Amino acid sequence: MNEQISQTQQFQQQETPPPNYLAFAIISTILCCQLFGLISIIYAASVNTKWLSGDKEGARRASRNAKTWAIVAAISGVSILIITALVFAFTAFFANFASNGINM
Repeated sequence: MNEQISQTQQFQQQETPPPNYLAFAIISTILCCQLFGLISIIYAASVNTKWLSGDKEGARRASRNAKTWAIVAAISGVSILIITALVFAFTAFFANFASNGINM
C-alpha cells in the first residue's frame, strides 16, 4: 500500500506545469493588439501561481486562455494592419484619379 502511494507521489512530482506563453503574450501585445495581448499576459502570469498552489486544472485552463488570447491579439493586429494598408492603397488610388481630373 505504501509503495502504491509512493509511486503516485513520484508521478505527481514528475508532472511539469503547462506552458505559460508569457513571451508570446508580450510579443503579441507589443507588436499587434494591446488589449487582447494584455488579457493574454494576465492569464500567462497566473499559470505558474496556480500550478504552485496546487490548482493544476486552473493552471491548464489559464495556459489555454493565455495561448488563445495571444493568438487573437496576433490575428487582430495583422488584420488591422492589412485593413489599414488597403484603406491607404484605395485612398491613394482614388486620389490619383481626382488629381488627374478623371471622373468615374
